[in-house]
Amino acid sequence: MTPETLVIRNVARVFALGDVQVHALRGISLTIRRGEFVAVMGSSGSGKSTLMNILGCLDRPTSGEYLLAGVETAGLNRNRLADIRNEKIGFVFQGFNLLPRTTAVENVELPLLYDRRHRIADPRGSAVAALQRVGLGERLDHQPNQLSGGQQQRVAIARALVTRPAIILADEPTGNLDSRTTLDVLAVFQQLNAEGMTIVLVTHEPEVARYCRRIVELRDGQVRRDEPVRAPRDAAADLSLQAPPDEFGRLLEDV
Repeated sequence: MTPETLVIRNVARVFALGDVQVHALRGISLTIRRGEFVAVMGSSGSGKSTLMNILGCLDRPTSGEYLLAGVETAGLNRNRLADIRNEKIGFVFQGFNLLPRTTAVENVELPLLYDRRHRIADPRGSAVAALQRVGLGERLDHQPNQLSGGQQQRVAIARALVTRPAIILADEPTGNLDSRTTLDVLAVFQQLNAEGMTIVLVTHEPEVARYCRRIVELRDGQVRRDEPVRAPRDAAADLSLQAPPDEFGRLLEDV
């Protein structure tokens, strides 16, 4: 078993809503190995967000096992779970979640301020390097309202990368983006995956899943499909085939 493997064994998650029990996950078993790029699909209520919360150590299973890097997470206390999230997992969300009156580099640096072990000696330098990695080296001092939607999501990806995690968990990261910007963000994910990053991406869009290398589909809290994508689409190539942004779009990009 590689250190970064995610292993879910017969995991169930039940929520109590008054006298009603809601079975969000019903005995799921799943293994995600190092270097995979997995799309988790499913309609609303299928259990995909619950699964993502468990993978990210934001929630615990009602029953079953979750092993992250060979460690059973159920017995870990709150501080240890927080350390694991900070050290091993980078999160990217649909809504960017950037601080509005804070520069790109300050937003990216933020997770390092919560690292109790101070593993990274130069937080500002690491934040700059992460922004350069996603192509925003010239936007370090821009605030979110000075960036396009795609650039804001790139900042969010850089923030996920700055702690040097083994795994990126992305929850509907293209949900608020137009088609061209979606391709731009997917191209970043594909490049990171080509460099060895393990990526789990939640999406309800089949056209987005086609850019991943494996699709896991949930329905009613169970895995209904788990299969490789035989010929994943190339986001960078598809982006190059699209018409360039209009003049107004270019002006926005240059703000």
